[in-house]
Amino acid sequence: MSNDVSVGIVADWLVTFAGAEKVIAEFIKIYPESELYSVVDFLSDESRKLFYGKDSTTSFIQRLPFAKTKYQHYLPLMPLAIEQLDVTKHDIILSSSHAVAKGVLTGPDQLHISYVHSPIRYAWDFQHQYLREAGLNKGLKGKLARWFLHKIRIWDYRTANGVDHFLANSQFIARRIKKVYGRDADVIYPPVDVTRFLLQEEKEDFYFTASRMVPYKRIDLIVEAFSQMPDKKLVVIGDGPEMAKIKAKAEKNVEILGYQPDAVMQDHMRRAKAFVFAAEEDFGITPVEAQACGTPVIAFGKGGVLETIRPYGETKATGLFYAEQSVTSVIQAVRQFEMIGNSILAQDCRDNAMRFSAERFHRELEEYIKGKWNEFSESKKISY
Repeated sequence: MSNDVSVGIVADWLVTFAGAEKVIAEFIKIYPESELYSVVDFLSDESRKLFYGKDSTTSFIQRLPFAKTKYQHYLPLMPLAIEQLDVTKHDIILSSSHAVAKGVLTGPDQLHISYVHSPIRYAWDFQHQYLREAGLNKGLKGKLARWFLHKIRIWDYRTANGVDHFLANSQFIARRIKKVYGRDADVIYPPVDVTRFLLQEEKEDFYFTASRMVPYKRIDLIVEAFSQMPDKKLVVIGDGPEMAKIKAKAEKNVEILGYQPDAVMQDHMRRAKAFVFAAEEDFGITPVEAQACGTPVIAFGKGGVLETIRPYGETKATGLFYAEQSVTSVIQAVRQFEMIGNSILAQDCRDNAMRFSAERFHRELEEYIKGKWNEFSESKKISY
């Protein structure tokens, strides 16, 4: 691939440095001369260093009132906004999308590869849950929200035609892409910085979970389950809008530490006898991080964890699954783990986690993009 190929990188929004942004950072590592585009960009100076100081071209939403803190309130305008970003000068467009980035306008002589973390979850299969949790399942506001989400689905489906190749962050998301867009997707698992986690083989007598306190993470479920097992200790790290509700469910054997620095979180993750996970995630980075510490994972058996955890019963198991998001199911899983936990080896957990390293992601992604560009270049020659 020649050095004169121009690359444009498109993000939904740049506010924090999380999973979608880690993918963008890898795009930039591969193509340091690329240009960056986003609906809004309010990254801190510290986070921008991870983008090698690269600024982005933003949409009109960047200049709207309160956009820095209320940018998600402008979601109805984002399809229009992403279409106003002019990327016509680039040969390759790489988008990292969980909302609107894949909808950027491209032409037939441009190669568009979209790394999709998920089709817009709250517009598709999570619509009903989203409306309930937002209090928008009734009344006039509810009707307006449903109408808007209907319009988003039409736009989201139509703009899938502008993507030449879809990349998914798991087989689970590849199936969702097929269901929603009718398109096949290749899978490259996202980068997990497993090297910053240290293996610890000697475990202590407590369970651990860490997450943002938001409804779909179901930390309340884990806390309630352990509150019914007074002989089992649980440590919880995280903060968010569900904190008061979760604290109200906690008995004396449940220790809720709130937000903690990364070093504290890592220390607990290394020492815990198991990490407990209750969300249905597209991929799920924290269960991989736990395994990198040599810590087994007890997880709700749906979503991306089915691809990142080897369940008890398989060779070199790294955890076990439970079938329902219910208190009873969590309790049964913990009791099962008490019986079989010693058969899950810390080194096996660590070895499994290394399959998802950032180095592996970079290598696979670079090879994939080069391969697709070579195919695209050859097809253009034939058409001419």
